[in-house]
Amino acid sequence: MLLRQLEYLVALARERHFARAAEACYVSQPSLSAAIRKLERELDVPIVRRGRRFEGLTPEGERVLLWAHRILAERDALRHELSALRGGLVGTLRLGAIPTALTVASLLTTPFCERHPRARVVIDSLPSRDITHRLAEFELDIALTYLDDDSLGRVRRTPLYEERYLLLTPKDGPLTAESGAQWSEIARLPLCLLTPQMRNRRIMDEYFAADGVGAVTPSVETDSVAGLYAHLSTGHWSSVISHAWLHMFGVPEGMRVLPLARPHHGPRVGLVVADRHPEPLLARALLETARQAGVREALDQLLDVYLQRP
Repeated sequence: MLLRQLEYLVALARERHFARAAEACYVSQPSLSAAIRKLERELDVPIVRRGRRFEGLTPEGERVLLWAHRILAERDALRHELSALRGGLVGTLRLGAIPTALTVASLLTTPFCERHPRARVVIDSLPSRDITHRLAEFELDIALTYLDDDSLGRVRRTPLYEERYLLLTPKDGPLTAESGAQWSEIARLPLCLLTPQMRNRRIMDEYFAADGVGAVTPSVETDSVAGLYAHLSTGHWSSVISHAWLHMFGVPEGMRVLPLARPHHGPRVGLVVADRHPEPLLARALLETARQAGVREALDQLLDVYLQRP
């Protein structure tokens, strides 16, 4: 069995198409197909369901794929350990992040790359359910997500900050004279919010409900923070935002932020790694960076600045 055969299998499972998998591996399609067939003969099990096109993996193939991810991850870990002994980390850190936490990723990746200039970082924006799957399948080294998500499974958690929710609203809007806001007041404004498929929105809906709001009907919904801010910049809409978004997007001209009566601190956001040994060396290096980065303090200081502005 060759590691290259396992790489071809991983690519095929990811692309779900022989030609695309071959292109991703920089080989011809016949070469990739021949390598997969040879792997089947060596293991004496059918791996791929074959028809006129790729139809998925057999149950045996799913088990082989899991081991392929594990073996290739161990191969990469060995390379990273040896590169560290030679004078510095070399390799690619695979970081998954929920979309609403992407705004703070640079607070981690910038000092990480400064400490380890020969390392690279690839960031994938993913829903929490995909993060759980890809951590388990060795497709991510580490992830930035909500720590209180029960679906995470067996992971080790490192808290970074707690979300603090704010009303972002036009300066000349209905709450212009107020120093704070209630969820029930917000529900009466022209709103732009994230879609209910986003975990952040579902958390907010719980707070609306706790303040007696049966259902919130925003005028505009979007599945990205960038899309939300694009509408807020028009000065027509209001929205509930996480204070972490201020780091990247700030407060648009003509808008102001108001603190909400409750909660003072929302759900925790942090880094998670699969609970396995050895821990990926690059993931360990990012955790060490995070412990010294002061993400919570940086976000709180930024929030204080915006709350003090007229």
